[in-house]
Amino acid sequence: MSHESDNLRDRQKIADQLDTIDERFNQIHEAVNQSDSSDTFSDYLNALSEALSELKVLEQEVCRQNQQLFETRHALEIERQRYQELFEFAPDGYLITNKHGKIQEANRAAAELFNIERKYIIGKLLMNFVSEEQRNIFRSLLVQLQSVDQVREWEMGFITQDRQRFEAALTIAAVKNNRGETAALRWILRDISARKEIESQLRAIQKQNLELIESVQLKEQFISTMSHELRTPLTAIIGFSNLLLRQFHQQVPPHHLRLIERIFQNGKHLLGLIEDILDFSNLRANRFELRLETFDLIELIQATVQEMRSLSEQKSLDLDIQFESHSLLVTNDRIRLKQIIVNLLSNAIKFTHSGSVSVKVEVRKTGRIAIVVQDTGIGIDDSQLDAIFQEFRQVDQSSTRLQNGTGLGLAITKSLTQLMGGTISVQSQVGLGSMFTVELPTHVASL
Repeated sequence: MSHESDNLRDRQKIADQLDTIDERFNQIHEAVNQSDSSDTFSDYLNALSEALSELKVLEQEVCRQNQQLFETRHALEIERQRYQELFEFAPDGYLITNKHGKIQEANRAAAELFNIERKYIIGKLLMNFVSEEQRNIFRSLLVQLQSVDQVREWEMGFITQDRQRFEAALTIAAVKNNRGETAALRWILRDISARKEIESQLRAIQKQNLELIESVQLKEQFISTMSHELRTPLTAIIGFSNLLLRQFHQQVPPHHLRLIERIFQNGKHLLGLIEDILDFSNLRANRFELRLETFDLIELIQATVQEMRSLSEQKSLDLDIQFESHSLLVTNDRIRLKQIIVNLLSNAIKFTHSGSVSVKVEVRKTGRIAIVVQDTGIGIDDSQLDAIFQEFRQVDQSSTRLQNGTGLGLAITKSLTQLMGGTISVQSQVGLGSMFTVELPTHVASL
């Protein structure tokens, strides 16, 4: 608009100047006809010369403006060509329609989207390519575009000429005339079929995840319920068999006594398995709380080793304790810390056929304490070191199927250690033994 107004002003200026020159020429012509004086005639010639000079300047101005007009038209042509190339080679489909959705222009990408030659798409209603179930929505969109300037990312289903469906995201801009009415519509169509397929797959995966989570929750609830249901009669069986062993061992025949001892030992073993499953279930569900108290760690380890000594003696293993001081006060959950020590010692004894098992307590320079359990057992292959702390895995998967246990001991030990703010690590060589190190803060902070 600014270029047009400038050109109008320039043309008006030239016209005014031409009118002025014409008027002056007429005045000179009349004066020459009315005068006989040579001086006056000379004056008129001078005036005519001035008028001709002004006309020359005016001619130059006209030439300048013609050149400027040519350059402007050339720039506009370059810009139009650039726009046409952008329109033509854009990766998304571009359409220009009238306000009723009749296609007036289409780029190559739009024709490819609808799988139709460009010359056949011109003049067709865009409505014809909309999926039938969404045509009423499309009509509403056209009505809406009569009063708004732009609609962005409107998703709609389309049908190609060969009846293939695809999903597209629409961005539509309304072209207004001088009266503010919608004269045309510019459409950008982006094929989002791949994205919609991925979204559908993600929804299916999310649904499966929810089903898996629900399944895990039901499984954990079942395990917890069954474990509690089993623990009650087991506790009674262990209690009664222990009572028979302590009070009636002289009155019971030897073969019956051995059966009672087997019932007692198997009951304790089964109860231990149930306790492991319950602990693991609670740890997985974050339902585990530490009951902190201050106690002597050396005293706890000595008592625990004493309880485990009968197992080591059955295999003729030496069971030693090494510590730097006779007393070491810590703040922790006494029962759960004992559980960690028992798990490590029982594993060491289980997988050591000859030699020794030792427990060592150290105070690090950082102020943290380290409980080190070392054995001369079968050792662990390097390829299995990362797997031994996984649930339901035992130290040597190839040979431990003969060993009792759920394979939860080390998984529970690691979870408890982390809950206490500590770490657990292992060093091992096949045939030489293993060394497990649990490092804990001296005083565990309450959660």
